[in-house]
Amino acid sequence: MGDSNPQITAMHALHDLPAGASLNSVTARSVDVAGRQALRVELTEAAASGVPGVDYIDQPTFVLIPADFGNGVVEVDVLSRLAETAPDYARAFAGLAYRITEGLDSFEAVYVRPLNGAKADPPGPRAQRAAQYFAYPDWNFERLREEYPDGRYESGADIGPDEWIHLRIAIHKGELRASVDGIQILDLPETKGREARGGIGLFVDIGTVAFFSNLSITAL
Repeated sequence: MGDSNPQITAMHALHDLPAGASLNSVTARSVDVAGRQALRVELTEAAASGVPGVDYIDQPTFVLIPADFGNGVVEVDVLSRLAETAPDYARAFAGLAYRITEGLDSFEAVYVRPLNGAKADPPGPRAQRAAQYFAYPDWNFERLREEYPDGRYESGADIGPDEWIHLRIAIHKGELRASVDGIQILDLPETKGREARGGIGLFVDIGTVAFFSNLSITAL
């Protein structure tokens, strides 16, 4: 993956909503959690009670932070847990969206499922589904899983709920590498998004209360 003269374009402690940020089917507020000040993000009541695949599940449900981001590195600390009203299939989904185009027409994302992490000791195939890549609107997790049964677009990870996880994604054209807590979990030489430029999103999905801090965006 290429890298030349990286330049940090933005850093956000996420003690509060960054200037210019907007909310898309989520709420966000500043809280103290697990020893630090962070941004608490979860689906709105309307989104959470909506239609799967339309209002949630790999949809544009995030805090949108304006950026002209195409290639580079995005890092954030995230802690997630189940909401009290979480459905049975919820796994505390939270992560990063990137290359969010104007009008939310397309974006890509990597998120973690801490309840599928090794520390949660999940059953069966869930142990290999602790992290997920998807590309909106065409390539959600379900289609990727169906068309690529080798599971290349998801992976296991040594994570669990209610702990701070450092998520790092590195993007160069159609390539993606992702790591949690310094350990690589995804190495994708071919992703499904288009090579666009756009914003960064603090992504959450159904049944999740997520907390984000220490966001950095490095453009290449």
